[in-house]
Amino acid sequence: MKVTLNRAAFLEELATVQRAISGKTTIPILTGVKLKLTEAGLTLTGSNADISIETFLSVADEKANMIIESTGAIVLQARFFNEIVRKLPEATLTLELTDNNQVIITSGQALFNVNGSNADNYPHLPVIDNQPSFELSARVLNKLISETGFAVSLHESRPILTGVHFVLSDNRLLAVATDSHRLSQRTIELEGDNQDFNVVIPGKSLQELSKTFKDEDAKVAISMMDNQVLFKTENMLFYSRLLEGNYPDTNRLIPTTFNTEIKFNVPEFLSAIDRASLLSHEGRNNIVKLAITPDNVTIYGNSPEIGNVQESLSYLSVSGEAIDISFNPDYMKDSLKSFGNIDVIIKFISPIRPFTLQPADGDIDFIQLITPVRTN
Repeated sequence: MKVTLNRAAFLEELATVQRAISGKTTIPILTGVKLKLTEAGLTLTGSNADISIETFLSVADEKANMIIESTGAIVLQARFFNEIVRKLPEATLTLELTDNNQVIITSGQALFNVNGSNADNYPHLPVIDNQPSFELSARVLNKLISETGFAVSLHESRPILTGVHFVLSDNRLLAVATDSHRLSQRTIELEGDNQDFNVVIPGKSLQELSKTFKDEDAKVAISMMDNQVLFKTENMLFYSRLLEGNYPDTNRLIPTTFNTEIKFNVPEFLSAIDRASLLSHEGRNNIVKLAITPDNVTIYGNSPEIGNVQESLSYLSVSGEAIDISFNPDYMKDSLKSFGNIDVIIKFISPIRPFTLQPADGDIDFIQLITPVRTN
């Protein structure tokens, strides 16, 4: 194989597949990136035990400025190869496969001769060709991930909670995540006639997926099979394994009756939480307290070593019983950031029962749950 192409365009694709490549793998060839050159263009593949990414750089892509002299395939050590390409002196580079799986990389006066591995030894990606699929825009999918992914568990003691539960039923797509201390649930309506499914996708896979989209208007086709999900765009395939097991029934966790309600502007409330947490982060217990009465709302932060802070908050409306409630400010900040620049309604039952956050706009089907911290 021999090809000359634009270095920046190539680096962009290389960075995408690199997200799936880990230096810690029991399969040595998976520390490499697979390059497959055909008359149509260059396919790059990266994989680990959990995700696989394949991107395609077309010969018809003007940015690639690709000149193909001969076709072929090779696997190159990803980390070194990426560093070499990044530091080449010119805007273009040439890759030439020689005997014994060696690749000559040239750019300007620079010449590297690197050892590769036989591409035939690289594992084949799953085939999901004829599986039912549905489409979302990259923008909507990214939003779903940002609205739920932060609430997955980071502890492997309950592996199923490290993923986001996706359920498609009657053309309603529900995404929910919980780490047992907080929960985030988003539901959107889909168009067309879509086949139902019920899967749990690892949170880490979704975070990597959200970083791969270059065009937010791009359509993403999502297909499922036994233990894999495929996200497919025009020039990329992103595979992720699915988590095994039954996700807990989270519907029963969401309360339906409340004793106190308050409406905040999200950016204003987020700033106040941020200030209160400056001191709470210094203490042994990372807790802030919210005191709500019909006439006044105050937030308190405290660190025995540093001092304390209190601030009267501005709010849009309040109703119901007075309540003092303590919570982890980091959970609250994560939750508020996922709402964006809108107004939010927070509903409380008691100081020891979980409370909910929802957009003030009732047309948005999005709810979050945070468990308070008991204080003496």
